[in-house]
Amino acid sequence: MDIFRKNTAILKKKKLFLFDMDGTIYEEDRIFDGTHQILNYINGIGGKYVFITNNSSKSVTDYVKKVNRLGIRGDESNFFTSAQATILYLKKNYPNAKVYCQGTKSFVKELAGSGIHVTDRIEPVKAVVVGFDTELTSAKLAVTCEVLTTQNVPFIATNPDLRCPVGFGFIPDCGSICGMIKNATDKEPVYIGKPAPIMVDIVREKFGYLPDETVVIGDRLYTDIATGLNANVTAVCVLTGEAKKIDIIEGTIKPTYTFKSVKELYENLI
Repeated sequence: MDIFRKNTAILKKKKLFLFDMDGTIYEEDRIFDGTHQILNYINGIGGKYVFITNNSSKSVTDYVKKVNRLGIRGDESNFFTSAQATILYLKKNYPNAKVYCQGTKSFVKELAGSGIHVTDRIEPVKAVVVGFDTELTSAKLAVTCEVLTTQNVPFIATNPDLRCPVGFGFIPDCGSICGMIKNATDKEPVYIGKPAPIMVDIVREKFGYLPDETVVIGDRLYTDIATGLNANVTAVCVLTGEAKKIDIIEGTIKPTYTFKSVKELYENLI
């Protein structure tokens, strides 16, 4: 089975490009070849690119600074994160409620700045929220487990990703962190970010694009590609991150297209 040989003419009709970040356009501070070219192409056709990431360790402000430092033009309108999706979920389902939050300082600050009443202490709350925490400690885990064990409140998590790509390989992501908490408390998390279609739907509707004009590009089958398929839009997998060719051949989640990198995707657009 050759997963690379397909008619790519349909991709040239796309106007809204929704990119994952880690493992798709960069790895830590190393930007992948082809990233600048494909973003320039999108600008050239009058399209829109938005980065939809499950990584809640950084706020949108932090992400804007990072991509600008890497030479990518973008502002807050070019981002939608699992943290933002979680904020919308909390405002809808737990309005004005106090929630316990385990996450980075940036994540906690973003929730608080959006009007969520957050705490990181043991006190009565209406929900527990866990994000991808690159500042995680055993003390944090102990408090989270105590709150979940002693209070009958929902366990909400930003994203189910098991691992996050870094220079030497991978580190545990939110899904793995939540796995530890689940094993200790027997509480099952409700995941907000990809593969749920909400992030794709919100961005597409915000900018006024149809499903047929939209494409999701990412490196994970069970989050990036699944969210595109769940949202009924074209899903492109690149093999610069977690997914490998064998995973696509033998797995049940099938991208609409597969390319070795964003550079190869760009070469099929011009």
